[in-house]
Amino acid sequence: MEITEIRIFPKEGPDKKLKAYVTVTFDNVFVVRNIKVIQGSEALFIAMPSRKVKNSCPKCNFRNEVGSRFCNHCGAEVPSGIEQERAPDAKTEHRDIAHPITQEFREYLQTKILETYRKETAVAGGSSKGASLGH
Repeated sequence: MEITEIRIFPKEGPDKKLKAYVTVTFDNVFVVRNIKVIQGSEALFIAMPSRKVKNSCPKCNFRNEVGSRFCNHCGAEVPSGIEQERAPDAKTEHRDIAHPITQEFREYLQTKILETYRKETAVAGGSSKGASLGH
């Protein structure tokens, strides 16, 4: 699978860990949006797009975030579920929407995204929005 385009959308703010959102196109036919470039304690890394895990209310079936004690729709108590028992910090549990299966592909994807991010921030001084660098 070939990366045919990487679009970088830098985020403003010198003290923020989130540096940019990225859109990656594969083989000119498949796109993944909302990959994040994050400043870690030692280096930049990417985080794949994700969503918060939700549990249904037993009374009204409203989808509440994992870790909620009461339903945000009807106010009924929401019992702790299996997913909450698996995650020690269930309030922050996220599940990837799309992600690489192999470590080799993850490293390839991260390398290409971070190379493009560094080139774009060097050329534009980090202030350009929606810059695109095709590969």
